[in-house]
Amino acid sequence: MPLDVLVVDDSAAIRKILQRVLAQTELPLGTILEAGDGLEAIERLKANNVGLVLSDINMPNMDGIELLTQMRANPMWKSIPVVMITTEGSQQKVLEAVDLGAAGYVRKPFTADQIKEKLVGLV
Repeated sequence: MPLDVLVVDDSAAIRKILQRVLAQTELPLGTILEAGDGLEAIERLKANNVGLVLSDINMPNMDGIELLTQMRANPMWKSIPVVMITTEGSQQKVLEAVDLGAAGYVRKPFTADQIKEKLVGLV
């Protein structure tokens, strides 16, 4: 059964690139939803049955760490896999995300193969 995916990044260009990359992975994915920050992502989660989240860490309004924190605190979203997509140079932020329950992370710039490798087993 295809999973709907939520792509969260403040860059519209990165969201479009991720959509193309996800299409290239040949994984059983359904609708690909977008959000420009964590606040928008929460609204998408409330309105849709999302099975996977790809989220940037550094965003305005609500960053990826806060989004992940809120998802893990909500019983409806607690088990949704979250993969962080980041330019974050600080290993501390990435480790914080993993400690909060992120399923993994990919650093920008990324390749389709890197994304597919992280998603195999999650989808």
